[in-house]
Parts: sequence; C-alpha cells; structure tokens
Amino acid sequence: MSLIHNLGFPRIGARRELKFALEAYWRGDLNEAQLNDKAATLRTLNRERQQDLDLIQVGDFSLYDQVLDMSVTLGNLPTRVLQTEGGELERYFRAARGRAAGDTACQCVHAGEMTKWFDTNYHYIVPEFDRSTRFSLNSDRLVQQVRELGAEDKPVKAVVLGPLTYLSLGKSKDETQPLQLLPELLEVYGELLTELAAEGVEWVQIDEPALVTDLANDWQQAYRQAYQQLASASGIKLLLTTYFGALEDNLALACSLPVAGIHLDAVKAPQEVQVLINHARPDQVISLGVVDGRNIWRTDLEALLDWLEPVSRQLGERLWLAPSCSLLHVPVDLALEQELDAEIRSWLAFAQQKLDELKLIQRALREGRSAVADALLENQVALQSRRASARVRNPQVRAAVAAMEPSLGQRQSPYAERAKLQHARLRLPLYPTTTIGSFPQTDQLRQLRRAVRQGEIDESTYRGAIKQEIERCIEQQEALGLDVLVHGEAERNDMVEYFGQQLDGYTFSRFGWVQSYGSRCVKPPILFGDISRPKAMTVEWTQYAQSLTKKPMKGMLTGPVTILNWSFVRDDQPLEATAYQLALAIRQEVQDLEAAGIDIIQIDEAALREGLPLRKSQWQSYLDWAVEAFRISANGVADSTQIHTHMCYSEFNDILPAIARMDADVITIETSRSDMELLDAFETFSYPNEIGPGVYDIHSPNVPSEASVYALMQRAAERIPAQRLWVNPDCGLKTRQWSEVIPALRNMVAAAHRLRAEAG
Repeated sequence: MSLIHNLGFPRIGARRELKFALEAYWRGDLNEAQLNDKAATLRTLNRERQQDLDLIQVGDFSLYDQVLDMSVTLGNLPTRVLQTEGGELERYFRAARGRAAGDTACQCVHAGEMTKWFDTNYHYIVPEFDRSTRFSLNSDRLVQQVRELGAEDKPVKAVVLGPLTYLSLGKSKDETQPLQLLPELLEVYGELLTELAAEGVEWVQIDEPALVTDLANDWQQAYRQAYQQLASASGIKLLLTTYFGALEDNLALACSLPVAGIHLDAVKAPQEVQVLINHARPDQVISLGVVDGRNIWRTDLEALLDWLEPVSRQLGERLWLAPSCSLLHVPVDLALEQELDAEIRSWLAFAQQKLDELKLIQRALREGRSAVADALLENQVALQSRRASARVRNPQVRAAVAAMEPSLGQRQSPYAERAKLQHARLRLPLYPTTTIGSFPQTDQLRQLRRAVRQGEIDESTYRGAIKQEIERCIEQQEALGLDVLVHGEAERNDMVEYFGQQLDGYTFSRFGWVQSYGSRCVKPPILFGDISRPKAMTVEWTQYAQSLTKKPMKGMLTGPVTILNWSFVRDDQPLEATAYQLALAIRQEVQDLEAAGIDIIQIDEAALREGLPLRKSQWQSYLDWAVEAFRISANGVADSTQIHTHMCYSEFNDILPAIARMDADVITIETSRSDMELLDAFETFSYPNEIGPGVYDIHSPNVPSEASVYALMQRAAERIPAQRLWVNPDCGLKTRQWSEVIPALRNMVAAAHRLRAEAG
C-alpha cells in the first residue's frame, strides 16, 4: 500500500533554536564544535518528529541556506571567498553574509547576492558562474548526516537540489552560459550519487522545481541529457521532485526521464494527477503532494480521500504521499499555541500536524475510513466551524470592495506636475538621503514589548519608553545629516504583524516562526477573515516624531500586497479579493497621515515580485490586481504629498513596466548586493519617476565605505538623471546593530555630499 514521506522539515527548531545558536556563534559565544553539536541535536529532534514516516530523510537541514549548501557540495564558492583564510565553515558564512565569526574588516568580503526562492518569502544565496568556474565534489555534509542515522530499518532518502534547477538559479558574471557548465557539473553529481549509494542511501529526492517554470527548448533538452547520464551513474533510485506549481508543457518531459519516481504538487496541480499516472511507466513511483506545505489550514480529509481512494486502488504500492513541498515554509508545531483562540486553532495545521494528517490518510487508505472515523469527524467539525463562522465574513467590508470605482486608483495629476509641487514643498537637496524605515531593534526594545505584553509594566510606562527611543532615533539621524527622517519603528515587532494586530480579520501565533534567510525568522500573522481598520495605526507615533524635527518625516506603512504575501492568507476566496480589502484599510491610514501633516508616506511593497506566478502566461492577471491594490492604497492624497514605495531582494527587471504603473513618486530598491545589476534595465527602460538604488547591504554586518557608496551612485547616475536619484540603504535597519548603522549611514551621507559638490 501507499508510503508516506516528507520533502523537508523546518530546520529552525520549534523555539528558533537554530537562530539563537547561529547568532551566538557569530558573536563568539559558541565555537564551531558547539554549533555543530546544536545542529546535530536539532536534526535528531526532527527525525523523532518524523518517525512515523516510511522513509528517513537526510540533507534537508542547513545552517543557512540549502542552495548555498549545494554550492559548497559542488565546490562552487566565489573566488573572493575561496581566497580568504580559515576553514570551510568560515568561508561558508562569508559567502552568506560577508563575514565569519571573529572576522576583522580586512577579512570581510562581498556577500553573495540574495534573492527569493521561487514565489516564496524564503531567500537563497545565488550561485555565481564565470569562465573560471570548476566543480569538485565535497560530500562531507551529506555523508555526515547519513552516518548520523546509524543502523536503520527504513529506507534512507537524501535530499539534493537538482543540477538544472541549480544552474537556473545561478548568475553568470561574464558571458558564460549556465548550460555550458552542465557536462562538468553532471560528472560531480554522478560522483555524489555513487558516494551516497555506497553509504546505504536507497533513494535520492532530486529537487527540480524549475520544471514548473517556462523552459526554453535547450533547457528541456538539457534535462533529457542530464537524467540519461545520472540514471546510469549509480544504482541509486531518483525521485524527481517538483513543487510550487503545475508541470504543464513540461509534464511529458518529466515523464520521459529515466527516474524511479516523480513527485507532483497535487495541491497546486490536482488536474495533472491522472495525466501523470497515465504517462508514467508501470514501474515508476508516483509521489503526490496532497497536504499544503505552504499554508497553515487543515486539509479537508474527506474531500481528499474522495479522489485519492481510486488513485490508491489504481497504483497500490506505487503511490507515495507527501506534503506538496518542503515544510520549511510553515511553523513547526501547533501544540505550542496554547494562547491562540480555540476556535481558530481548530482550523489550523503546522508542520507536525501536517505529518499527522498524512499518517491518518495512509491509515484510511489501508484500513478504510471506519478505522479513523473519529478523526475524520473531528476534521469535518473544524472545517464546518470555519465555513459557518460569523468572524470570517463582514458584509460592510464586502460592500465597500464591491463599490470600488477606478477613480480610487488615480492621482489627481501626472508625476511631472506632482514633482514640481513636492519639490517646492519639501525643498530637498540633490541626492537626498534617507533610510527605508526601521532602525535597530535592540534587546531592550524586545524586552520592553515583552514586559508590557506580560503585564510587567503598564501601558503608560511602555509608551513613555517608546517615545524616548523615537527621540534617540531622531537625534541620531539629525546628527548624521540625513535629509528625510523616519521615526525608527521602535513600537513594531514586524512590518506585517504590527499592522495585522490592528486590523480586524487577523489572529496571531506565539511560536509560528518560519525561516526567511539564515538566522532571520518571521512570524506571519494569520489572515482568517474579512479585513477592516477600526482605528488609526501609525499616526500618533509618526506625528510625535515629526514634532521633534523640522526635517520631513516619512510615514511608514506596509502595502496591501506585501501584507497579503507575508501572511498565512485565507484560502477560501481569491487573493485578489483579500488584497482589495487590505488596500482600502491602508488607504484610510494614508489619508489620516496626510491629515496629520505628514508630507511623505512610504508604502512598502517588498513582496510584489514574490507573488508573481511562476508561468509568464499568468503574470498579467496577477500584476493587474496587485498594482491596482497598491494604487488604491496610495492615491487618495493631494499632489503635494509624496508617495514612496520600497521593494527588496527580488528580480525586478522583467516587471519594470508594472512597477512604473504603480506611479509611486519615489521607489527604493535593493541594488548593493547585486552590484547595481538591476539598474542595467534602465538603459532600455525609461523609468519616469524618482528612484533610490540601495547602496548599503543591510543583510551583512559589513560597513560600506564612502568610496563604495559613491561608486555605486555614480553607476546609477549613468542611467538615471541625478535630479531623480535618492541615496538610501537596501532595506530597513532592524536587524543591524547601532555600532554598524551609524558609521554606515555616516559614509552614505558623506558620499551624497561629495556627489552634490561635484554636481555643483
């Protein structure tokens, strides 16, 4: 009968143990052996959580990022990293963040570019290729994890990123084409498979999510070449694993490859299940992702069994069941959420509960539904509770969305006319300097929020302390000479959760953390119902900050599409409908900020590109409603009010026309890690409004020099008129230390002054 397995488990730990271990190591409070011990303990705990599965997996654990891990396995770290001193772990962290534990300034390097993993909020370190790229096997990480298992009575499955997806995720630093590297790369993959087979690994889950994207003919042919070669490399069984979407025109290609099994994301592509079965070889395993690995809602088990039972009878033991993708994207264990509203909690399933659902499904298929009747009944009661709950639907909100007219998304005048009014009102210098919004979130601030939440201090004491932090933040920015200030967001725990806490339709977990990159974890709020804004969310703090300075103060908001994409969003209505509800709520806040005397309002849409469908044929539909949602939120103000937006760590070149349609007066974007690569697109696309290309990589502890900021801005000025350029960091400064931020911003301001002097 059917087997159950997993594609990947959250590696951070139920209480973020990996995060704290990494940060302790970077501070020097743990040595390498102690860090490795803590990582091994987490791997053991993860195996215990998955003990009911029919296969044991290794290779899904990473100290920072699984793509970077593959680069290490393939001997493909950048030359600048390989030329540094120290051991493998030190070079690993230099590639990830520019600095290893204990590094001095002379040991720092330019960190690898970081971008989004397909359409998720997880970030990976981009592999780098050039004419000198050579691959060589370093299997130590995987072999060590296999040997940790000892003697096992279940098949062992290793998780490996596939060669074509690895090449497609990388970037060439010269004219080298990634597919030119495939022959040598396959030799190393073959060596890896042979070593894993020698260690007793029976299956390799070879992840090829690039198969759910548009592939040119040469890439399709490369898949055929690659898997013909890998199939003969060893006696190991390959499970070709796809997720995040449908195979579509690549389905026949996937079925033609000589692999022992194929995994399909049956949550995203249920229509392809029977097609895959019909095309697969009679001896191939069909693995179906039947539990959503990207969201936290319970599975409708009765509905799932209705279509799965015939499939099970058809395939028998050839059927494997799994989550749709790695569970990396959901929190670890709902059992920890004892403070969560009981009714809403009954609607949810985290990673541990999703594995429990798999076990229940397997038992129902093997023994019949009567064997799990009580569990199925409990599942249906919870689902019906959600469908019928009055907390989910708000008639007034739905009526407001239904009444929306196109005029809501229109500014009064074109940008050129608005710009004249804004420049006259704000009187900013050439190359104005600003930051993206947040300043360092210190331990004292986190303790302060914890104390008020737990009742250890009263609200008045808390608010007084936040005001003091805002005062400090304004004083620092004034001393540094920044031109447009921010209040620093001391009161905010997270750029999405903070707003969710003040909107109806949201609820919150306490331990619902997921990894964004490295040690950075986020706790997405749970968007379960119709969204409305009972009261102003940011006006008081922003207005107070403005009272402390004569310089312009930015009101800082998170945009509707980013709130949508960085939440665990409801799955009972189209995303478009939820985005418009959020847009109306943010629009109210924008108008209240303007009425309070705030002349600049930034509406961050960091996740706009992230939500883009993986198939280009579906892009326009998404971009139409996503851009419209932003415009609805931003365009209820006077022409003299300057609207900013911010986007970070994604590839934007292919959607620049859509970004221009957002019609923000100023956009700030990430460019420092990618060495201003994004701005190359402006040689052929005339971006009409103002732009701030990020010059300070805030995801690295490295402090940029004045010279490096100056050089980056010079490159920007070659493509965009200086009159439309701003100088700013890549992103918010929340995760950095004041000791890094102050010299970095000082150098940034000095570079701007130099640019102004040269421009006269």
